[in-house]
Amino acid sequence: EYGVCENLRKLEITGVSCRDVYAKLLHRYRHILGLWQPDIGPYGGLLNVVVDGLFIIGWMYLPPHDPHVDDPMRFKPLFRIHLMERKCATVECMYGHKGPHNGHIQIVKKDEFSTKCNQTDHHRMSGGRQEEFRTWLREEWGRTLEDIFHEHMQELILMKFIYTSQYDNCLTYRRIYLPPGSPDDLMKPGLFKGTYGSHGLEIVMLSFHGKKAKGTKITGDPNIPAGQQTVEIDLAHPLQLPDIKNLRDFSELSRIVLEMQETVRREEQEHQEEEEPCSQQAACQPAAKALGGEGADGEETAAGAEGTTQDQAPASQPFVLPMGVISRNEDYPRTCRICFYGTGLIAGHGFTSPERTPGVFVLFDDDRFGFIWLELKSFSLYSRIKVSFQNAEAPSREAFDEMLKNIQSLAT
Repeated sequence: EYGVCENLRKLEITGVSCRDVYAKLLHRYRHILGLWQPDIGPYGGLLNVVVDGLFIIGWMYLPPHDPHVDDPMRFKPLFRIHLMERKCATVECMYGHKGPHNGHIQIVKKDEFSTKCNQTDHHRMSGGRQEEFRTWLREEWGRTLEDIFHEHMQELILMKFIYTSQYDNCLTYRRIYLPPGSPDDLMKPGLFKGTYGSHGLEIVMLSFHGKKAKGTKITGDPNIPAGQQTVEIDLAHPLQLPDIKNLRDFSELSRIVLEMQETVRREEQEHQEEEEPCSQQAACQPAAKALGGEGADGEETAAGAEGTTQDQAPASQPFVLPMGVISRNEDYPRTCRICFYGTGLIAGHGFTSPERTPGVFVLFDDDRFGFIWLELKSFSLYSRIKVSFQNAEAPSREAFDEMLKNIQSLAT
């Protein structure tokens, strides 16, 4: 069970039995296996806790260096638990550059636990905070501060270092699940790396909910914190892009999107007016219809609408960003499959005055999509995280939806 006892020779050398490993290590810490989001203010994160031989290790997954969104994820160990003698499991903090040292884990409840380092002096460097900052900058951004000419970006980077380093690996983690999928989804849901301007690369979870798709931040920034819904895609409203020549004209794309925004607003208003006089009848309708699932009597479902749209659309069409739209990564695909109207969440520093603004969701292929932020004249490119995470499936669709609500309410 859990892949333990795969190396009996190690157990014989240490004098630890399979029963000890199961009872004192695996059974005791079984609730912390899987995916977690650390509570690091607006920044969040992605932790994967796995069994590795005679160890349980917590790996923090980090996006590749900006703006290389197609590069593989980076990861580093934050803690490990092992059983090398008959007494009890030993928890070690792996933070810093001086090797493993004494740590502590407390399981608060089934879907929450906390870590504490008992020797934070091991995190310090001989060169003081300046050396720690330079080392963190090389690891986090793959560059020096002198390489970053944008003053606002320098401020954001320094702010993140000051904020995150104060925790010293003493963190609280809350469980997250991978989004469940269905054969009718536009693409396979999952975790993606995305470009967010001066904030660098962030991790977003794409999930499907009937006629909507949602992108939820697993990592975030001081403007839009982790847990918030960064983009929402309206799968019932595909967009027909102009030909490649006219697509270069931002005003033409803006006209198309704003017309669709008005159409959506009008439809929502009409829908609300229809629901008001017959709210009691609407409450009695089957849940599947209300959620855009399988309908009866020939009612078109969200998936059916998507399928029709995709059947009518060409297999691929030329794509280019309009003039004036800023992209951190110019190496985006030059063909796309289909586009939809969507909204993106923007806010001031500290998540002040948040508002949903119109944009374009662009599906490139099974592993990449993009979003054009109309108001910001900016483009985000997203690439799938191709890691097989274990113990990360939601026990039910309801459990996943509840998890999304929880992390968003904590962010708010």
